[in-house]
Amino acid sequence: MNLTTGPEILRYSAFTTDPAAGNPAGVVLDASGLDDAAMLAITAEVGYSETAFVTAADHPARRFRLRYFSPLAEVAFCGHATVATAVALAERIGSGPLVFDTPVGEIALDTSAQLSTSVAATLTSVPTRSRPASDEELHSSLAALRWSPDDLDPALPPHVSFGGNEHLVLAAATRERLAALDYDFDALAEVMHRHGWTTLQLVWRESGELFHARDPFPVGGVVEDPATGAAAAAFGGYLRTLDALPPSGAFTIRQGEDLGRPSLLRVEASTADPRVRVSGQAVAITKADTRTAGTPA
Repeated sequence: MNLTTGPEILRYSAFTTDPAAGNPAGVVLDASGLDDAAMLAITAEVGYSETAFVTAADHPARRFRLRYFSPLAEVAFCGHATVATAVALAERIGSGPLVFDTPVGEIALDTSAQLSTSVAATLTSVPTRSRPASDEELHSSLAALRWSPDDLDPALPPHVSFGGNEHLVLAAATRERLAALDYDFDALAEVMHRHGWTTLQLVWRESGELFHARDPFPVGGVVEDPATGAAAAAFGGYLRTLDALPPSGAFTIRQGEDLGRPSLLRVEASTADPRVRVSGQAVAITKADTRTAGTPA
């Protein structure tokens, strides 16, 4: 598909105020005339880990229907593309609440202008859940990652967690283990396809209120995502299940630093609500940036 003859494609980087940082996403604000093949072709040509498509809009109600595609397939939910779309809309119709109807359900958003002239967005996830990973899930994943059980933090057990998509959560015992990520792309993709996972949420706990994360995304054709809002929501549910939330319920995830695309995700969870709030800023990419999201396979 020739992008010059199709719909306008916006490019935003989410969970940052720097176009060369964060996680870039494509955003198409009028995709009502596009079929699945066209959306997949646009996403593949844009080359980012995901592109969001607004397929229906009710501007007076500030309600929009969204679909998400990776370069290889449709994705049920994508947090960073949701934040990017919310910021793109707020810049055009004004800040305030938004509602996105997505394949996983209704996502409420709040958008607000910041003093730096950028826009921040907070998404409220669908209800989260988390369960212990099975022995087979854990062993096959560790083998593909080239990790051993000794590389894991015993205080944060392996779980499969959901915040719109399912993610395997593995906590590294050290920051060095997290930094030295060198996995078998095809083997991990096979494990993830078999279990229906979107990313692995690999984390290291610096403190109760600060985590570092890396998210392999081979099922989307990308080695790694530099910011993953859906996984952040799932991780909030994971900490709630473990009764490991900080007293305030709020914590920060630093992601993308090992890729040279630092991202900041702020997460709020509560024992009284199964949903999780994930906040971040996004900025338009106004010229070609060769440092795209993740590392192409």
